[in-house]
Amino acid sequence: MIVKKTFSFIGVLRYLYMELLITISLSTGVYLLYHICHFEYVVLPFSVSAILGSALAIFIAFRNQSAYGRWWEARTLWGGIVNSSRVFARLIRTFTDAHKHSPSYNKSRSEQFKQETIYMQIAWAHALRMYLRKESCWEELRRFFCEDEFERFMKASNKPNYLQIQLGEKVYTAMGNATLGGFDSFQLEGQLLALANYQGGCERIKNTPMLRQYHFFTKLFLRAFMLVLPFSLVADFDKMGIGFLLIPISVLISFVFSTMAKVGEVNEDPFENRITDVPLSALCMTIERDLLETLGQKQLPEPTKPENGFLF
Repeated sequence: MIVKKTFSFIGVLRYLYMELLITISLSTGVYLLYHICHFEYVVLPFSVSAILGSALAIFIAFRNQSAYGRWWEARTLWGGIVNSSRVFARLIRTFTDAHKHSPSYNKSRSEQFKQETIYMQIAWAHALRMYLRKESCWEELRRFFCEDEFERFMKASNKPNYLQIQLGEKVYTAMGNATLGGFDSFQLEGQLLALANYQGGCERIKNTPMLRQYHFFTKLFLRAFMLVLPFSLVADFDKMGIGFLLIPISVLISFVFSTMAKVGEVNEDPFENRITDVPLSALCMTIERDLLETLGQKQLPEPTKPENGFLF
């Protein structure tokens, strides 16, 4: 996620170099044909580019709104994941400690249950992050498991879903040995259900691309606009005696439209680990810090900080 307020001009050009190269080539060619070769048949009415530009602006605006909707839904889902993870860990701690005065209370068993369950919830958040980004650095999660559990975890195809199953089993095992009370599972199951729904929402965004028609026709209409623009400007600029401005003005107008189109394109898929994506690593670190603190641990990992204006 971009958190800085200013952008590097060179960095922006790297995103748009192809569009700008096309515009420079076309406008230079039209300028040479009209002013050097005196080939006046290259002139088109300005209304052509005006109508096409208006239609393109509407199309880009609609596409960008849809792309931002996907990005914001992804961020909302992960906000829910942060909150439900906190609530789940709090309930685990509260319900477990509430049975301290019970005759069947076993301190070591209860402390082990709290740690294993909350560690597994932290691992679930990190696993979902890596699953959505198609990362494979699963070894970094070994610290949250015992050896046998980690080996079983590595064999699962949908690792976040596997951890959800294991969390449910741990809760009902704890009910069976009286670590939890008979009705504690109702609230815990509600949080597990919410987390499962959040995961499903993230998978839907990841696995369902934005309609390809938007992507294809935006690029097609943008190319058509950039093609027509110099032909529509060359005669008017010549009448005003500023024909030499055809190239920079064409590049400027194309740059504006290309930038708007690119903004929508990069926001379509918010889980690709790019600088414009939802900052899953920072959110997972927030979950890890908060849940470890719920366990009473004092040595917490450092929060994720922006790097060069980007939060990952």
